[in-house]
Amino acid sequence: MSSPESRYEGRQNDIRSLELPIIETFGNLYADRDYTVTMNVPEFTCVCPKTGLPDFATLTLEYVPDYDCIELKSLKEYLLAYRNLGIFHENVVNRVLDDVVKTCKPRRAKLTGVFRPRGGLEPTVVRPYDADRSLA
Repeated sequence: MSSPESRYEGRQNDIRSLELPIIETFGNLYADRDYTVTMNVPEFTCVCPKTGLPDFATLTLEYVPDYDCIELKSLKEYLLAYRNLGIFHENVVNRVLDDVVKTCKPRRAKLTGVFRPRGGLEPTVVRPYDADRSLA
């Protein structure tokens, strides 16, 4: 039995190819060792694609850098581009981590998005990445 077509079919198709600001990097002087960088973004905002109302979240990025580290100001500018973007929570977490991986090619990374409750639901989306076991 097939499910009825969602009113959102096709509305997020451009998310993977959407042009966003570039996340810059700098060389990791300690690439010979594993260490974890954790960044909390407690004021992330985007827009609900259904209602147009703002969505608020705390994003937590953890990554083990390889040869490059993320430059923080460029990450901040990148994340600000989501402020007026209508995007589902799952797509936020996947797209942000895709861009982080593409930019700095970490050994491992994990992005957790905890979105503020709306209608009694508080979604949390977690996406791990391991360079040894992942294609993207």
